[in-house]
Amino acid sequence: MVTARPAVAADAPKGKYYELRIYTAAPGKLDALNARFRDHTINLFKKHGIENIGYWVAVDEKNVGKLFYVVAYPDKEARDKSWAAFGKDPEWIAAKTASEKDGKLVEKVEQVFMTSTDYSPIK
Repeated sequence: MVTARPAVAADAPKGKYYELRIYTAAPGKLDALNARFRDHTINLFKKHGIENIGYWVAVDEKNVGKLFYVVAYPDKEARDKSWAAFGKDPEWIAAKTASEKDGKLVEKVEQVFMTSTDYSPIK
């Protein structure tokens, strides 16, 4: 008897390791969160080997106040090393501290880890 099972990352073609992150901004803080990404975070990501794929804000009412972004790495190990280094970077710590002088910018962070399908234009 053959049983079906859902496809998992191990079954996916080898390629980049993508991460979708969804940040729910604290009330009234989405502009400040976008400014922090624009002015600091994306360059620090590059510095630590985190590839910036894209950044989006919602246009539907259900998701207003959220920042969506996708970054990529060669693999999970590289992802973990990059985030560890990023989190300890004095430039990041200073930017985060300065941007949160009037309160935290993010209420919630959601993550989804992904690999491309064999038919995806993005590999």
